[in-house]
Amino acid sequence: QVTLVESGGGLVQAGDSLRLSCAVSGLMLHIYTVGWWRQNSGKEREFVAADSWTPGTTYYADSVKGRFTISRDNARNTVYLQMNSLKLDDTAVYSCAARAGSGPGNRLTYDYWGQGIQVTVSS
Repeated sequence: QVTLVESGGGLVQAGDSLRLSCAVSGLMLHIYTVGWWRQNSGKEREFVAADSWTPGTTYYADSVKGRFTISRDNARNTVYLQMNSLKLDDTAVYSCAARAGSGPGNRLTYDYWGQGIQVTVSS
């Protein structure tokens, strides 16, 4: 059984920081690419960031470059998304995902998904 459980979401003000965590069980994280995706109400899910199982390779959407950082702790099977300088447009349900491949992937190539967690940024 593979599960991914997000935590750390909530309501913050614009300019604040927040760190999301994704606890992964049932797979060896060090051989999986992990990613974060988000979906705002009424819009399609969009890519946020990914960390390849190939060490040292990360990918970011242009909208979050310089503000968000994806990282992992393979020993603890946990993935993180550090979000700084949050904007109103960052409001969304954030989901972590994993896939047995390299590169950023897309929504069809990720094998496992978490349930998602709400992040709301207010003015």
